[in-house]
Amino acid sequence: MAEIIKMPRLSDTMEEGVIVAWHKKVGDKVSPGDVLAEVETDKATMDLESFQQGTLLYIGVKEGPVPVDGIIAVIGKEGEDYKKALAEAEAEATAANDSDSAEDNAANGNKDAAPQPQVNKTGQSETSDADNQHDRLKASPLAKKIAREAGIDIAAVTGTGEGGRIVKKDVEQAIEKGTGTSNLPAFTPGTQGGYEEVPVSQMRKTIARRLGESKFTAPHFYLTIEVNMGKVWDARKELNATSDSKISFNDIVIKAVALSLKKHPAVNSSWMGDKIRLNKDVNIGVAVAVEDGLLVPVVRHADQKPMSYINSEVAVLAEKARNKKLTPEEMQGNTFTISNLGMFGIEEFTAIINPPDACIQAVGGIIEKPIALNGQIQLGKMMKLTLSCDHRVVDGATGAKFLQTLKAGLENPLSLLA
Repeated sequence: MAEIIKMPRLSDTMEEGVIVAWHKKVGDKVSPGDVLAEVETDKATMDLESFQQGTLLYIGVKEGPVPVDGIIAVIGKEGEDYKKALAEAEAEATAANDSDSAEDNAANGNKDAAPQPQVNKTGQSETSDADNQHDRLKASPLAKKIAREAGIDIAAVTGTGEGGRIVKKDVEQAIEKGTGTSNLPAFTPGTQGGYEEVPVSQMRKTIARRLGESKFTAPHFYLTIEVNMGKVWDARKELNATSDSKISFNDIVIKAVALSLKKHPAVNSSWMGDKIRLNKDVNIGVAVAVEDGLLVPVVRHADQKPMSYINSEVAVLAEKARNKKLTPEEMQGNTFTISNLGMFGIEEFTAIINPPDACIQAVGGIIEKPIALNGQIQLGKMMKLTLSCDHRVVDGATGAKFLQTLKAGLENPLSLLA
């Protein structure tokens, strides 16, 4: 019997996939494990494998977007009549969509009704001052263009067209007479205006949806603390002088955050609706900028790993993220997220919480500036950390205590190696 192949959900946030290319064509033999097509999800480009044995009888979408559970192909016996099974599957999908639409319309009530014009006491529709002004000044588009390029105030031109409309010859006569001429010389732009529209990628759609939900669902508040990174600066220099792996400041921050989370489990938590989940594992999501947006691979058990291992793991995950080769497992299970823009010269910023985390740590750059130290003014290497908190889970004092612990760890880096 013919098997209907539908678009699977290849990531936890996927709503639709984009068929990039087919590796099989209609009539090809297919075995379990064969790659049928490449599918771009919101996070990566992945191989769509077959679980059936048979012949590829039908391809529904050669290229382009397909919603999750949308029909993309049919596999069956060679020469088998698959059209009845395909029609039944399409009818089921249509019925499900109609049911969803009816529920949405019922929930919306009359919200989609067209707005009615406001009527004043005389029974006439109210119009804005701009509309009235537009009615009083009638001019052809060409006349407006010529007047604009010649520096002519078109309101000072008398129209001879129908109903007093200003036409091309009226403006030309005004130019000859000098009517309405401003003191400014005519200006012709060197380039044409307009705009370019870029299709929204699957990744950007998901970023917009998930972070929109986070920002407008979770009540965010923000806590900022400044850290003296002088000792970390010196310690990193010594470590890298004797080690094969070159530890970055980001690696040190990840380790310091992970150890601080073990001391403050309320920050390493998730809002679950009717309960709060206190996570025992410390899995740090590390935001990586890619061409289409942002991906967040996860460093699991970061509190237990040495910084050299964290350095290597982050490098591998970041490279896979940039090449869209991250697996769903490598992007799931985060309990806390770090977003570092310090390498871009950003001194301080706030980040939107990455669900299901209760907090996200924004890391700014290390700035050299005068500070008071031991009663004297000295140059210090200072870095600002801003913690975004979900107030449903974390209170101000809880977040503040976490930042104090993190600050103490970074200002005494030997404690991170103990």
